[in-house]
Amino acid sequence: MALLFSLIFAICTGPGLSESSPRLRLVGGPHRCEGRVEVERDGQWGTVCADDWNLEAVAVVCRERGCGEAKEPLSGTAYLPSEDNEQQVLIQDVSCNGLEDTLDQCKKTEDGFNCWRNHTAGARCDNPESSIPPVLESVRLADGPGRCKGRLEVGHQGQWSTVCKAGWNLQDAKVACRQLGCGRAVLTKRCCSKATQGQGPIWLSQMSCSGQEATLQDCPSGPWGKISCTHDEDTWVECEEAFDLKLVGGDSLCSGRLEVLHKGVWGSVCDDGWGEKEDQVVCKQLGCGAPLSPSPKARKTYGLGVGRIWLDDVYCSGEELSLEQCQHRFWGFNDCSHKEDVAVICSE
Repeated sequence: MALLFSLIFAICTGPGLSESSPRLRLVGGPHRCEGRVEVERDGQWGTVCADDWNLEAVAVVCRERGCGEAKEPLSGTAYLPSEDNEQQVLIQDVSCNGLEDTLDQCKKTEDGFNCWRNHTAGARCDNPESSIPPVLESVRLADGPGRCKGRLEVGHQGQWSTVCKAGWNLQDAKVACRQLGCGRAVLTKRCCSKATQGQGPIWLSQMSCSGQEATLQDCPSGPWGKISCTHDEDTWVECEEAFDLKLVGGDSLCSGRLEVLHKGVWGSVCDDGWGEKEDQVVCKQLGCGAPLSPSPKARKTYGLGVGRIWLDDVYCSGEELSLEQCQHRFWGFNDCSHKEDVAVICSE
């Protein structure tokens, strides 16, 4: 007698399956890819007898369930239903070659059952969800001197968690700094003193970034949450502050002596080689329209700068979106004094 399977809800199907395929599930295991094998007939779920049950049959079950590799055929008392939830045996003498798309395609006996209650078939497959990293909603550097230095923490489902230093290196830190919108990674180390250690769960370790990824979410890592670390091994990351610039001393944000931010310190720019195209890039980056006039001498209009002179011999094509993209000497290398500080006046 042919099996009739009701279709109560839609299921996702693998290659070769159709919406008319009988339904199958794994029950009682730690996840959807391990447990007692059950099939449905006439709206009722029943078990599979473990006579001749083997790894080939489990491979078919794993494929039908959209799980990973078949690990082990289970039988006997593994995930046995409770006595008050006794179920009828619906299939026995299953014989698969391991290549079928569904258990229904395997040879089997569907009536005349002779199977002991404690001889129920089960299956253990790889759990695909265990290899899919959860969504990291946010990243931050906590308890540092600024937003670009501190103890690395990732956010998931409204909770912050630290990252174990095991396997962490400068390539991983490079990705974290990029995701934070900070400058280049300059230091990563084991964190922290007892007073500044993280609290709560440690979700990630064994990160393995190439350094080119946009976010830590894109990097391979060890199993999520299966961590043998303690908070003595929390990760500390230091990035350079993001490049920034400003005009100071003028009567608006769009005029004044030019200063740029590097390594968290503001400094001026030498006017050697500075001209209209460089003015254009500064005004564009600040959202201040176009330059109004050739750069004036800052010392005459906006006063002398103090501290570092970060840039010298700057050359721009005028097409750059940021002054950081223009050519210049190494940061901090110059033969200037503050009498040569750049000033810019923009139209807006």
